[in-house]
Amino acid sequence: MINITLVDDHKMFRDGLRFALSQVEDFNVINDFNNGVSFLEGIKNEMPDIVLMDIGMPKMDGAEATQEALKIYPNIKIIALSMFSDVEYYHKMVSIGVKGFLMKESGINELEKAIRNINSGGTYFSQELLQEIIIHISNPKVNSSNNKVTDLTRREEEVLNLICKGYDNKEIAEMLFISQKTVEGHKTNLMSKTNTKNSINLMLFAIKNNLIDFKPSDQ
Repeated sequence: MINITLVDDHKMFRDGLRFALSQVEDFNVINDFNNGVSFLEGIKNEMPDIVLMDIGMPKMDGAEATQEALKIYPNIKIIALSMFSDVEYYHKMVSIGVKGFLMKESGINELEKAIRNINSGGTYFSQELLQEIIIHISNPKVNSSNNKVTDLTRREEEVLNLICKGYDNKEIAEMLFISQKTVEGHKTNLMSKTNTKNSINLMLFAIKNNLIDFKPSDQ
């Protein structure tokens, strides 16, 4: 079973999310909290595999709660639940250490995919949120002349492009006819060359520095 904790200040949303997750056979919602303070107290008693964390909450918001939780439990896996208005928090949450972002309006299929990817050690970034980030961080001053990463191989560029479109290691390996181990090697090289720590940081760096040609029609 994958044990899940919900943190959101709206009871109706928590109840709906709990019901949706209960329809997946191996998902188990062990508890839910309406703010970051109660969440930090509650996980002392029962540690979840996955936390679905709202960003905007009273008493203690999702960013602060995530930061405090990761100080105490560095291996806890947190998915930020977001609205388009929360764009300002994306970089902050990534730097803190969330494993992914998901739109609150996402369907159960995307939610299930995100939970499974992150539970197995990966990351997940909603494509809708990725497009919103592209809109917000697009800046005419940021162009290839500012990009210091010029030594990516053709294969690394291909892998990077697929990462930014939301594909996991297995899917990338199948699409490029290479092994998952080779994909992991390319990702390690990419993160080293871009001085990033995970796939989400890598995606944001790629978008900011025009390393990929992301288009919504590519999804």
